[in-house]
Amino acid sequence: MSKKLKIAVFGKTVEEDFLKELEGISTFLRDEDIEVVGYGPFCEYLKDEIGQDLQPDKLFSTPSELDEDCDFFFSIGGDGTFLDGVALVRNSGIPMVGINHGRLGFLADIPKEELKAALMSIIKGDYRIETRSLLRVKSSDGCFRTFPFGLNDFTVHKQDSSQVIQIETYVDDEFLTTFWSDGLIVSTATGSTAYSLSVGGPVLAPNTGSLVITAIAPHHLTVRPLVVNEDAKIRLKITGRGERIMASIDARCFPAEIGSEFVIDKAPFVIKVLKLKNVTFYDTLRNKLMWGADKRN
Repeated sequence: MSKKLKIAVFGKTVEEDFLKELEGISTFLRDEDIEVVGYGPFCEYLKDEIGQDLQPDKLFSTPSELDEDCDFFFSIGGDGTFLDGVALVRNSGIPMVGINHGRLGFLADIPKEELKAALMSIIKGDYRIETRSLLRVKSSDGCFRTFPFGLNDFTVHKQDSSQVIQIETYVDDEFLTTFWSDGLIVSTATGSTAYSLSVGGPVLAPNTGSLVITAIAPHHLTVRPLVVNEDAKIRLKITGRGERIMASIDARCFPAEIGSEFVIDKAPFVIKVLKLKNVTFYDTLRNKLMWGADKRN
């Protein structure tokens, strides 16, 4: 007798034009006799605000309440929702499935138009699992105690002054340079298509095994983004005329003091991401970011 599937369902809000698809997901899970573990705040929101009931068999609200024997973790929303889901999945090894009703949908890459076929493919086992490396951040003031890991990036940015900040940077204890800039991004290969890309960083394939160091509005003519091995240890010391900076991991922001130090290295676990077999990273680049778009093609 085959094991009954168990799927965790996570989200925050839904747009009105996704309600039909949401009802379809709920119906599909019931029809396929799949055990549903629902994210409590999301289920409450759906029931009270939308009038839809996922009818979960069990609820969870924290990482410790998420059953590690779940077969999949459905993230319903955009890329921001997917990143929030990472903080719940953590090192459980549950494969994440991104169902998109946001805007870009680079991580949450299953569009609503293909949702029904995608669900059937998942049930049939017609998919592949990719592993994605994460960053780990240690700070001198301990501002990331709860979950010091990020799938996309770590950023420091000036906060209370128009002056640039100085970011003394070391790679594997070897001095790299002092960036005079508005801030600095250290991104994973996965995060290379996010904030780092918007300030001129390179696009890396997810399996590259690299980190990108990208300055934000650098006050240098000679500074360019730098790609280093993902096993490198990067140390940053922040100085400047202001008093505070903003530090963030995957958009989870924390204020920190000028003079703070941060150490970034590779997390001791990976995130598993489910991808449909007919979708590749390069398809997503072309379709989502219009990479290489040219009327001659």
